[in-house]
Amino acid sequence: MAATEPKTVYIDEDVGQDDSTATGSESAPYKTLVYAFLQHPPTTEGIQYLTRRSQTGPVGEDGNEAARLEWKPATKSAIKKATSLWEQRKRKAAKEQELAIREKEEAEKRRQVLEEAKKVVIKEDPSLPKPVRIRLDVTDPSIVKLRTPDSDTPGTRVRVLGRVHRLRSQKDVIFITLYDGYGYLQCVLTGDLVKTYDAMTLTLETSMAIHGEMRAVPPKHHAPDDRELHADYFTIIGRAAGDKEAITTRVAPDADPQTLYDNRHLVLRGETSSKVMKVRAAALRAFRQTFHESRMLEVTPPAMVQTQVEGGSTLFSFDYYGEKAYLTQSSQLYLETCLASLGDVFCICPSFRAEKSLTRRHLSEYTHIEAELDFITFDDLLDHLEQVISRVIELLLADPQIARYVKELNPEFKVPTRPFKRMKYAEAIEWLREHNIPNEEGQPHQFGDDIAEAAERKMTDTINQPIFLTHFPAEIKAFYMKRDATDRRVTESVDVLMPGVGEIVGGSCRIDDWDELIQAYKRENMDPSPYYWYTDQRKYGTSPHGGYGLGLERFLAWRT
Repeated sequence: MAATEPKTVYIDEDVGQDDSTATGSESAPYKTLVYAFLQHPPTTEGIQYLTRRSQTGPVGEDGNEAARLEWKPATKSAIKKATSLWEQRKRKAAKEQELAIREKEEAEKRRQVLEEAKKVVIKEDPSLPKPVRIRLDVTDPSIVKLRTPDSDTPGTRVRVLGRVHRLRSQKDVIFITLYDGYGYLQCVLTGDLVKTYDAMTLTLETSMAIHGEMRAVPPKHHAPDDRELHADYFTIIGRAAGDKEAITTRVAPDADPQTLYDNRHLVLRGETSSKVMKVRAAALRAFRQTFHESRMLEVTPPAMVQTQVEGGSTLFSFDYYGEKAYLTQSSQLYLETCLASLGDVFCICPSFRAEKSLTRRHLSEYTHIEAELDFITFDDLLDHLEQVISRVIELLLADPQIARYVKELNPEFKVPTRPFKRMKYAEAIEWLREHNIPNEEGQPHQFGDDIAEAAERKMTDTINQPIFLTHFPAEIKAFYMKRDATDRRVTESVDVLMPGVGEIVGGSCRIDDWDELIQAYKRENMDPSPYYWYTDQRKYGTSPHGGYGLGLERFLAWRT
């Protein structure tokens, strides 16, 4: 019998292809020996592998170009190396196939288990006491009694509604931490409850109702408020997406900031964001209570205005029925009009600044807490600010839950001691020069410089206590600020600076003389006619007065 012709496989390292377009023929060679082995295993009897480097191989000794184009058997070292790589890939492919088979078997097994689980139907036991509906933060023993581990006295049977915040499944028990915006409660599912389809497919953020008995947690165990609900019945209200659409995928802990911004509606469900929002709400309550204690009345000025307060470059403009109007930068001017008839006033309203900056200090929209006080001196204004800030902090920390949130969010926060440090602008310039902190041009600070944020922050963080920075030059402050009678170069103005954040309050006494205000309009090249109503306050019984604006978000950044 004639010998079988050996099968020949061609590999060209330059023009070959390791894909479906190649067949291993001389006209369609492979690119690598390893790929050739995968398509035509070296275990095949009589197979040979011919290689060449058609473009880059050396020419023959006689200089003949054709020598480079010859097909030559693969070298032993090349075959040995390719064989090793081929065997590695075979083993990897076998493992992947084995894993795929196992996953398919497990998926089928789980499908069967879930199909069986659909047959498990739970019903509420009518012999049990009617459940008491509670919020998850209710711990009052007159409402909710706990069964203790060493007692046979049953705990209160309750009905709670919330969403799944944490989920942990064991063989015969499922632990669920439910949350409802008021608190957290650990719920324990056992028996037939864990065998249901709903329990087996439970996902984070799913909303549900759970009925069961309230118990104290066993010794050495931990749960929110040291209690847990042992469920006897539950229903799913709104199933949350899982797998690729799970909330932990949408807003992963290591997600980039832009992803978190785009999914703020989901980020708010996290513990940190929700704590910040609760501290924010408590701060607003505290400010309102503090102002109420000071006999200050809350008013609500308009957000659509036709005048500027802090400078035209930061105004958002829009068409107001054919006239030009702006979103308010500050409600101060309107607050001043209320003093004569309402006494000291305040407002908590949004303000808008068209500063397109990506800093931690500047927001296009923020909550502005502003106040105006009548018949005061500059020292009165500073005393008032110190009292308000201190009282708000006192009220916040008097609430145990809010105090705990502040401690968790900002463990380094320290209550500022009174009196706050008072430093004039001129003293700050000298401090910056002494500490070799340059201005934005890299030069030593000079009187008249608008101290930049970086320098201001460095000074504040170094001194490490609240600072009332006062008496700024008139040229770098707003037109309405009153000049100091003892130094006409400067104004009776103040920025309140806090370590770690910088400025949180800007305030001043206001010009109360009609002639001086008219001169201020001229100096700033402002048309006084749109401000006639503001100027009239100096025409009809003027008075020494002043006020300030506090940025709530900056205040919160300092606190949290």
